[in-house]
Amino acid sequence: MFIKPNQTLCNISISEQDIAFMQYALDLADLAEAKGEIPVGAVLVDKNYNIIGRGWNQTIQLNDPSAHAEMQAIRQAGQTIENYRLLDCTLYVTLEPCPMCAGAILHSRIKRLVFGASDYKTGAVGSRYHLFEDYKMNHFLEIQGNVLGTECSQRISQFFKQRRLEQKQNKKA
Repeated sequence: MFIKPNQTLCNISISEQDIAFMQYALDLADLAEAKGEIPVGAVLVDKNYNIIGRGWNQTIQLNDPSAHAEMQAIRQAGQTIENYRLLDCTLYVTLEPCPMCAGAILHSRIKRLVFGASDYKTGAVGSRYHLFEDYKMNHFLEIQGNVLGTECSQRISQFFKQRRLEQKQNKKA
C-alpha cells in the first residue's frame, strides 16, 4: 500500500520474502544484543531481492547516536550501489523507525518499508509520529508493519527486562 495524505496505515498480505528477510533482520538484532546494543536489525534489498545493505544497532559500540540499524543498512546500501538514491529497494527492520531513520528513508527514496514491532515511544510511522502521512512530503512509500511483530517485540521487551534486572542487582551489590 502507498501512504498518501489523509490515508491510514493498514496491513496487507505478508509474503514469504517478507518473512525471510525479517527473520534475517532478527538474526542481526541478535548480533546487536550480543554486543550489548539494543536488539534491532535491518536489511535492505533491491528489486531482485539481493541484499545490498544490512545493519544492527551500534550506537554504543561506535559512540554514534546515529548508528541505528536502519542508518547502517542505508549507508552500506548506498556504498554497494554507489548511489544515495535507493530506488526500488525495500528496507526490513525489526522495530518501527524513529524520526531520524524515517528522514533517511525519505531522503534515500526507499520504495518500501517493512517493520516488525511498533515503537510507541519514538516510532515515526504511525505509532507516535506520522511522518510519512504528511501531504507536503515529496516522496511516498509502501509500508507494511507487524511482520513477525510478536517475535520482534519480544526481543526488545526481553532485552529491557534483562537490563532492568541487571541494574537492580547492581544497586544491591
